[in-house]
Amino acid sequence: MGMKMNTLFLIVSLFMAALAIPTTGILSDLLGLIQIKGTVFCTANGNADVNTNVATPVFANALVQLRCNGNVVSSVTTNASGIFSILLDPLSFILSSLLSNCQIVVATPLSTCNPSLPAIGGLISALTSIGRTVLGLLNIDNLIPVGFQYLPLL
Repeated sequence: MGMKMNTLFLIVSLFMAALAIPTTGILSDLLGLIQIKGTVFCTANGNADVNTNVATPVFANALVQLRCNGNVVSSVTTNASGIFSILLDPLSFILSSLLSNCQIVVATPLSTCNPSLPAIGGLISALTSIGRTVLGLLNIDNLIPVGFQYLPLL
């Protein structure tokens, strides 16, 4: 009986020690994600019009790309509410590099959501961090677009 109790005590002790390890450094990277979220609006600059009392239409089914140093590294499509979400592995992407070398690009022409908007070009935005969410041992670095701008040539 004594050997079983010692084994059980050892297992419980190791489990408790693992829970006590702070999630920083390598462990934080292994148990983390980088999430880029945003909403694309069907406007000339892709942003909500805050100067009117009318709801700004969203850009559904738009191709949204994460481009780093000019290369597409991830792409998603906005949902019916114009919302996109890109999840990245922090072991493959360095947060500071994402913030300085990457941009969100809406490659779908604006005329797709509104025929009176340009049929060429697209929207582009730098990224900014809005903090970290901790869910148990999982750390999620949250990034959003700074604000879209229209570019006639993408």
